[in-house]
Amino acid sequence: MTDRIYNVLFLCRGNSARSILAEQLLERLGGGRFGAYSAGSQPTGRVHPMAVALLGRKGYATNDLRSKSWSEYAAPGAPAMDLVITVCDAAGAETCPIWPAHPLSVHWGIPDPAAVDGNEQSREAAFLSAFENLHQRITYLVSLPVESMDRRTLARTLTAVSSGPA
Repeated sequence: MTDRIYNVLFLCRGNSARSILAEQLLERLGGGRFGAYSAGSQPTGRVHPMAVALLGRKGYATNDLRSKSWSEYAAPGAPAMDLVITVCDAAGAETCPIWPAHPLSVHWGIPDPAAVDGNEQSREAAFLSAFENLHQRITYLVSLPVESMDRRTLARTLTAVSSGPA
């Protein structure tokens, strides 16, 4: 067993919904083994109100949530990332900055709940679906013995979880 903390950065284009949900989930589920961060390639500058409301209903603190640029984590003095997970197809297809420490990168495509049109109930259902999908994947991530896995095995394992239930 090790006391090493594995830093994980969740990326999405706007950093307003999915990556924020993922960051909060890993913070809670990680049991102190993981440092959780989120950012966007083109941050909206605000966290989506439905993401904030959902997290609040689930008992998460929401006061300090903010939409951030990925450049914060590529800058000198930023925490070194061990793993970068893109959660939207737009960010997964973009050229990412060169990350210090050369973290492992994987893609977990999650449908964008903020893009759902319709009534409030259908939009809330989309946010809940994204939350539950991320919860399942992150629960799987934290169950892994990451400290004893080589990069190739970890990448293959985390990529496989994106193609279906863990």
